[in-house]
Amino acid sequence: MTQLASSTMLNDRSNVVSSWPRALFALALLLVWIIFLYRDTAVGMVLIWSRSETFTHGFLVPPIALWLIWRQRRVIAVQMPQPLFLVMLPVASAAFVWLLGDLVAINAVTQLAFVTLLVLAVPATLGWPITRLILFPLGFLFFAVPIGEFLLPQFMEWTANFTVIALRLSGVPVYREGLLFVIPSGNWSVVEACSGVRYLIASLTVGTLFAYLNYQSTTRRLLFVLISILVPIVANWLRAYMIVMLGHFSDNKIAVGVDHLIYGWVFFGVVIMLMFIVGARWAEPQKGVLPSLLHSPVQATATAEALWLVTACFALLVALPQITLSVINQGEGTGLVSLKAPASLAADWRVVDEGLLAFKPRFQNPSAEINSSYASQNRTVGLYLGYYRQQDYSRKLVSSNNVLVASNDRQWAQVASARRELVLGGEPVDLRVAELRAPGLTEQSGSSRLLVWQVYWVNGLLTSSDYLAKVYSAYYQLTGRSDDSAVIVVYTPKGNAENDEAVLESFLTTNYVTINDLFLKIRKKSE
Repeated sequence: MTQLASSTMLNDRSNVVSSWPRALFALALLLVWIIFLYRDTAVGMVLIWSRSETFTHGFLVPPIALWLIWRQRRVIAVQMPQPLFLVMLPVASAAFVWLLGDLVAINAVTQLAFVTLLVLAVPATLGWPITRLILFPLGFLFFAVPIGEFLLPQFMEWTANFTVIALRLSGVPVYREGLLFVIPSGNWSVVEACSGVRYLIASLTVGTLFAYLNYQSTTRRLLFVLISILVPIVANWLRAYMIVMLGHFSDNKIAVGVDHLIYGWVFFGVVIMLMFIVGARWAEPQKGVLPSLLHSPVQATATAEALWLVTACFALLVALPQITLSVINQGEGTGLVSLKAPASLAADWRVVDEGLLAFKPRFQNPSAEINSSYASQNRTVGLYLGYYRQQDYSRKLVSSNNVLVASNDRQWAQVASARRELVLGGEPVDLRVAELRAPGLTEQSGSSRLLVWQVYWVNGLLTSSDYLAKVYSAYYQLTGRSDDSAVIVVYTPKGNAENDEAVLESFLTTNYVTINDLFLKIRKKSE
């Protein structure tokens, strides 16, 4: 009886050994196939790693994940690879999400979907029991996705709020507008580098790895990850406050320019080191490999037919978005886009030669654009139209780079923002409202300030929401229509004799029909 049991166990182990080469070969085929089909997405990730200090850690994530998997090799080796057909549903979902992300050119969406497909290839070919053993290393791969820049505006606002409050509590008088503030010793502003987002991403990545390697309980791991999120945020607030105070007390001789960034990273490094030292005091000893895992019962051997069926279905599903995209691209309009500012508009608005305070919204690579000034009855309004067709990752309407004013703009700075409802084309529309000011924070004259309204036009629909603009664009492309979109920006100097908002409302409501017809004619030429 003992000999029979031993023989059965040996036979099971033999089946495990013989199943691994076939399963690993199928896994390798799928990984190569995914990388080949989505090579542009993969290359885009690597390019971001190489040019952005915030995401340079992406180069380290795949090697670390492989090392973490290698640590589990003894436990993994005794498991029987079992292809999992149920994974096809999440595979199809991830592939569809990638298609949507590519249609509207959102890097974060396509890259998250790409990594998801790579991860799903593991349970598809090896099965859930094996995937469960390496779930953290597979999840750690998502830190390779360069995402987080959407947090910049909110983090910059929080940093400015804390710095101003701390300065006032320290007895330093502060005058603030938006992200800019003045203290007796000079002017300061919160820009992207001051937001603390790069500190947060670095801390969260390293902190999550630290928690996995040093703790065994889920509670301690989650608690340390939470600390890894909170500590860099608060540390960045303190860093910003201390830099301003150093500049204030040194008469702006230290903590300005490059010193500003160097002091920031040194302070962050010290804080994170202290966080790890404190966290190590509660480290739990690493558990060895349990004998029950090394000698766990082996499941039935999966047939080669089942493995190759799952592999083929997976390969087909990940190819469908590429096929769909090629069909959509063939139907896109290719006509050249031409925009010319009308010499006159309704209500006696006439174009004038001189630009309005040399302002132009920062929208990059439009297919066509105009930026003109119109005057009527001592009122002046600027009109910017930016039209986008055949959008891709370098040319798209909605982008973090497309703004009214860049944070490093030396001519204008945004000091306020709001929303306003207006009826255009018979429909109520939410407009973005912003107030801009020229250099010199203490300058209060009306001529140095602009009131700006902005709205997106997507195939005839109006919205001020970035997300809805993307959704509309994806919907129109999936239903066989073009991705033609535009931005409408109107602006006027603050301090007019009459209400500034009334000037913009009169201009936009009176002339929106003309602007809409101009866009529709361009779209019609491409059909």
